[in-house]
Amino acid sequence: MASIGMAAIALAGTLCLSGCANLGYYWQSASGHLKMLSAARPVDDWLADTQAPERLKSRLALSQRIRSYAVSELKLPDNPSYRRYADLQRTAVVWNVVAAPKYSVKLKTWCFPVTGCVSYRGYFDEAQARAESARLAAEGFDSNVYPVPAYSTLGWMNWAGGDPLLNTFIYYPEGELARLIFHELAHQVVYAKDDTMFNESFATSVERLGGARWLETQAGEDARKDYAEFNGRRTQFRAMALATRKRLEKIYSEMEGDARESAKQEALRDFRASYVKLRDSWGGDSARFRGFDQYVERANNASFGAQAAYDELVPGFEALYAREGRDWRRFYDAAKRLAELPKDERHKLLKETS
Repeated sequence: MASIGMAAIALAGTLCLSGCANLGYYWQSASGHLKMLSAARPVDDWLADTQAPERLKSRLALSQRIRSYAVSELKLPDNPSYRRYADLQRTAVVWNVVAAPKYSVKLKTWCFPVTGCVSYRGYFDEAQARAESARLAAEGFDSNVYPVPAYSTLGWMNWAGGDPLLNTFIYYPEGELARLIFHELAHQVVYAKDDTMFNESFATSVERLGGARWLETQAGEDARKDYAEFNGRRTQFRAMALATRKRLEKIYSEMEGDARESAKQEALRDFRASYVKLRDSWGGDSARFRGFDQYVERANNASFGAQAAYDELVPGFEALYAREGRDWRRFYDAAKRLAELPKDERHKLLKETS
């Protein structure tokens, strides 16, 4: 769904001297983020603009109700983030590159001076992302590129206006818009250096728990129905992808040589065939399945590994929320304590909690 710290990565780039090998990458991160910030205007300005489309105004007004709910009910940060809006004139804010070895679903990581190590490399230019993916593929990795509608600067850029609302997600269905805003704000609450899975699973748990409460208490029946239909399909799809990822992990741990490659390709063919059957069972408007279609078309070790980052530890966080009496502040404090532990220990505790 999202990624962390493009601006933080850009900030880290300023620590490099001119000879830094990643200087070009840091420059595109910094310049891309600054262009996004310069395009953003306060939501109130958009609402007062007689030339702004009424559909956009309606969505911006909804976003501010969601934003206020995030503070009052979910105890998420009350700061400038998501109080401004920018139309980037493109369908994604960044494109993430992910890569995994040919016979593993464990993602390659990239490390930066400030943010630590993350399992993706983001680009504001899609062509650059695809060139990097092609380079990794030439090195023997399973590589993939996916569009990102939003990313978090972890609250570090609130002095400059914070993370803005964007055209890349403002027209999402109500339930999805709420989830995305909750997810990105959650990244400003807890961040564990060098642990993408912990960070994304925490934000996903806040997104799911908070999104369910929003729909139950704030949304209308049409929004609840629309969300239930979409989320039902997403749940089915994720279960199918998880089963395939587990199957691949078993193949890679137990087989070698030609037999391993043959079994890998068979698992991928079965995944695509199963999706065709699942998609047929859904019926309805096929345009709504485009994201699933694209995932399946490009499915490889990297895409299955990336999905794991968002799902793997969510049951543990949801159980932790229940254990803390469904109290948001106590839940956040417990997550912060986990973030202070060694990576393996925090993962172990979350899996035991679930």
